[in-house]
Amino acid sequence: MSQGNTGFSVMVYARTPAPGQYPAGLAYSIHLAYSDDGVHFHPLNQNYGAVFAVGSVRADDTIRPRGVKEPVVFRMEDGRYAVTALPVNEDGSPDEEMAGRALWWTTDDFIRFRAEAAADIGENSAHRRESAFCRLDSGETVTGSVVSVDEKLCARMKRYWSRVYNCGVTAPDKVEAGSPKTLEDVKAVLTYSDGSQTLRRVSWDHSSVDFGRKGTYDVTGTVQGIRYPFPLAEGYGDPVILDWEGRKYYIATNDNTNDIGLYVREASTVEGLFAEGITEHLILGEDERRNLHQTFWAPEFHLIGGDLYILFAVSGRVWGPQCHMMRLKKGGRITDPDSWTDPVRVRRKDGSWLSEDGITLDMTYLKAGGRSYVVWSYRRHIGTPMDTGSMLYIAETDEKTPWQLVSEPVLLTRPLYGWENVDGTINNEGPYTFQKDGRVYLTYSGGSANAYTYVLGLLTADADDDLLDTGSWEKSGYPVLSYYSVEGEYGPGHNSFFTDEDGNLMIAYHGETSIDGHLRCVGIRRVHFDADGRPRFDLSADRDLDPALARVHMKVVVP
Repeated sequence: MSQGNTGFSVMVYARTPAPGQYPAGLAYSIHLAYSDDGVHFHPLNQNYGAVFAVGSVRADDTIRPRGVKEPVVFRMEDGRYAVTALPVNEDGSPDEEMAGRALWWTTDDFIRFRAEAAADIGENSAHRRESAFCRLDSGETVTGSVVSVDEKLCARMKRYWSRVYNCGVTAPDKVEAGSPKTLEDVKAVLTYSDGSQTLRRVSWDHSSVDFGRKGTYDVTGTVQGIRYPFPLAEGYGDPVILDWEGRKYYIATNDNTNDIGLYVREASTVEGLFAEGITEHLILGEDERRNLHQTFWAPEFHLIGGDLYILFAVSGRVWGPQCHMMRLKKGGRITDPDSWTDPVRVRRKDGSWLSEDGITLDMTYLKAGGRSYVVWSYRRHIGTPMDTGSMLYIAETDEKTPWQLVSEPVLLTRPLYGWENVDGTINNEGPYTFQKDGRVYLTYSGGSANAYTYVLGLLTADADDDLLDTGSWEKSGYPVLSYYSVEGEYGPGHNSFFTDEDGNLMIAYHGETSIDGHLRCVGIRRVHFDADGRPRFDLSADRDLDPALARVHMKVVVP
């Protein structure tokens, strides 16, 4: 074992592909493990890749995937750490385009990695450093390279790459209350493994309290968990939930109708949207007159300039989905098809169609820094050797006429990482945003939309920046949600966000119930913000609130 076999250590390694379980696009990446004794190593990020090589774009605008093998880690003279690895093709064969060179990353903390210029192996003896076989505590044997680190760095990277889970629940020791109503506002503090906290409502049992008699009483309560079963609904993708005029609405791609038609559900609660026998209202169906025939994809509700719109993609008789919008008429009902204007196809600044030579879909809307933007997915030559893969574009629009751009489209991201481009599923699609503390968070999906490799990626930017400037955005080099994130959920992706009645940010998404399944199903859970302010999308209900900690006690003083 190289470079430090005692004390706190970090190991880098690649994994062996397992088709149908962990494909080459994921396995040929840099994985991380830590040790506090230099002998026993524990994989981080649930043993999913943490650093991925960037593919290259060929002259014909197609993507050449790239992976890595034989990563090596060492400490440089300036105190930073370097990781080098041999570039390989997606199938693990030598990358002839990069022959004789190694890929390089530098890092201060094994959290943020900076890609450096490829180095000539002949001039860089570092890559020839020793590595050795090592057995992870998961039981897997890998060929790893190890470097010693201090305890503080080890603890920090462990916290960053590990799952967050609820480890404590506290309620006030004593409160003064003259009526049961006062108790309704007394919440519990949930503490998590990284030190972050959140507040949660408590159902207090005040049956022992006589509010008409002074005294001190012991009461118990049950902390209210946020628990939605998975799946909530089967045969749906791209779910969106809207709170509108005191009612809840649900819309999604409806695989049960072969993706034909836009259907809306209405209820008084989110749970009610998924109740057995809930009515689905067809608000836009196949229509010969309007040339609406197939691929009614990814409908989203958005409030734009005070009006409610649905943004969606649809095809005519000739397959080729394109972005459209339709607006709710003043005083109209969401579930009434006659309350919606005719769909209009999105146009560019010069009045031409958004695309003449490809497909456009998954359009979303955001307003930040006083400006309105749309983001969508664009793809050319799908299903041919010239397939460009789906790419995300952004443009500015006017909220008075959001279907026509007021700027030229700007390429925001395309699937250059192995987790975005798995087994030929070359996807960047399904963008959706939320904003918090002056930051814009844009999630999107990569991999296969109805298979276990589907994942969420993340782009972030300052809300006041020019979002048409690609330099304003930071792209995560690894997925923020995958089939390694929550047990029993495979291919989570194409999500949206909404806020529940307690002010919690919630994520709605689709996924599958088995690794070999292709039936898209709807899921919902809370978004947690960790001690670093980073959104975490992977808290299962039990990690969000440990059921064993849900009972709390408190003294109630009746004055």
